[in-house]
Amino acid sequence: MNRSSIPFLITEWANVPTTVVQGITGTATMRIQQHGDLRIRMVEYSADYLADHWCDLGHLVFVLEGELINELKDGTTNVLKPGMSYAVSDGLSSHRSRTVGPVRMLVIDGGFLK
Repeated sequence: MNRSSIPFLITEWANVPTTVVQGITGTATMRIQQHGDLRIRMVEYSADYLADHWCDLGHLVFVLEGELINELKDGTTNVLKPGMSYAVSDGLSSHRSRTVGPVRMLVIDGGFLK
């Protein structure tokens, strides 16, 4: 794991540049902070978003607004509402995100989830 020291840091997310990623349908707009192998993202999914891939990486996900539909490759589906979160380590599930309405969430990932 590539550790990095992070001094006390306040983030005004509205000032962090965006990266837009196209899904099968809809878009994911991300604001990303990278600290060594620690990645912190504010992610906004558009309405009717469907990820274009199954993800095997670990994440800590906290839903701030909207309802996130998390699909597992085994067919399991979970709906996360504001105030809910999920955690998974690398390689322990194949998952993807889907939405009906817009969703805003905080996502943290990196080497500590290996």
